Amino acid sequence: MSTALVWFRRDLRLHDNPALIAALETHENIVPVYIHAPHEEAPWQPGAASNVWLHHSLTDLQSSLKKLTCPLVIRNTNGKESSLSALNKLLEDTGADTVYWNRLYEPAIIERDKAIKADLTENGFTATSCKAALLVEPWEVQTGGGAPYRVFTPFWKNIKQRPVPQPLAKPEQLASIENITSETLDSLSLLPTRNWGESMISHWQPGEAGAVARLEQFLGAPLKTYADDRNRPDREGSSNLSPHLHFGEISPRQIWHATEAYVARSQAQGGNADGDKFLSEIAWREFAHHLLFYYPETTEKPMNAKFSGFPWRDSTTADYKKELQLWQKGNTGIPIIDAGLRELYATGVMHNRVRMIAASLLTKNMLIHWHDGAAWFWDTLVDADLAANSLGWQWVAGSGADAAPYFRIFNPVLQGEKFDPEGDYVRHWVPEVAKLPKKWVHKPWEAKDEVLQQAGFTLGKHYPRPIVDLKVTRQRALDAYKEIKG
Repeated sequence: MSTALVWFRRDLRLHDNPALIAALETHENIVPVYIHAPHEEAPWQPGAASNVWLHHSLTDLQSSLKKLTCPLVIRNTNGKESSLSALNKLLEDTGADTVYWNRLYEPAIIERDKAIKADLTENGFTATSCKAALLVEPWEVQTGGGAPYRVFTPFWKNIKQRPVPQPLAKPEQLASIENITSETLDSLSLLPTRNWGESMISHWQPGEAGAVARLEQFLGAPLKTYADDRNRPDREGSSNLSPHLHFGEISPRQIWHATEAYVARSQAQGGNADGDKFLSEIAWREFAHHLLFYYPETTEKPMNAKFSGFPWRDSTTADYKKELQLWQKGNTGIPIIDAGLRELYATGVMHNRVRMIAASLLTKNMLIHWHDGAAWFWDTLVDADLAANSLGWQWVAGSGADAAPYFRIFNPVLQGEKFDPEGDYVRHWVPEVAKLPKKWVHKPWEAKDEVLQQAGFTLGKHYPRPIVDLKVTRQRALDAYKEIKG
């Protein structure tokens, strides 16, 4: 009876798992495998928040496979062994002749997987990789001139017109061979020693069941008002599916078809549900991976070469380090910024609109390199995705593809007043300003002394003064951008 290894990576689900289904079509026995080798993803190995999520997601996958009497086999490389070495040992131990996996698109992983496939093939094994993480492979979509897309809108139009295959069904049963030793999940040391991880993950339900439940919840209400409410951090308007997508607990095909089905049902009943805006955000994720595939250097370098000479502040100075830390911890003295950074540290996510505002302050008003912002997000986001993180930070900095114009510098006060008009979001995450009147909750430094006294509030004591003068630093940024633009 033939046996195959199914190498789980960031496809931690049983529904719509092409590698798993392909293995079942031609092999009697399946050995599900997870190999822990984060060093092979350097310099972008997963951060602390991602590791916490991974631990819980693997726990869920273990449980699902155990119900099908096909236990997950875990191998830990301990930063010394390679994934290839671990696979070779498993092939020998199990007598398997084929390895299946679903493709990933980060530069380091692409190179590793190419080398693994070549080595396995040379040694008489079969290595089969499948499409599971994206709707469209980066090489499947190009401009009319045969070039990669660099602007989102035409990319979205191209994606939108393509048929999306139906998701694959979950296998009803699996057969595996017995007595294959496995290391424990705890041996991977994914959880932090302090209790921050437990508190952070309490806001979530990692795993395939949690992903499906989150999608159903989103389609049940927030989708109806998504186009507007997605910009409102004071409302539950986002899908919050990004970490589930990143770890492959749900596929983009599942989300796409579930959304279209919901919209069709709604319209048949006389409703006006529209999924286009939400689906365009799924396509934005595809666009990020498209760019990273063709421009792998953009994790470190600006896509726009002119920005190589941008006058970022000296990162070695004490002031730079101190101000970066104040931003990281949500102590900038600007409430909407601090609310976002505190939300991030507490929950592992930050509302997308607030991400843009916080990133704009860091890169433009503070002139701190976007590398440092990207590194902090990478370590603290549960949905830390190399493609999306790189695209997002370069977009805000003005140096990437389809970037915000250099003169777009978000005013955090105006943004807060527009998208958190009652101050509910800020009051929740920055309780120091909670008693201030709505007029001043986004700009306490402009309130008169008697207003602050009535709220029992002393600026500089209960809450810091702004880390920057927004008007002065805005002009400084404009001058810097004009300099490199010329």
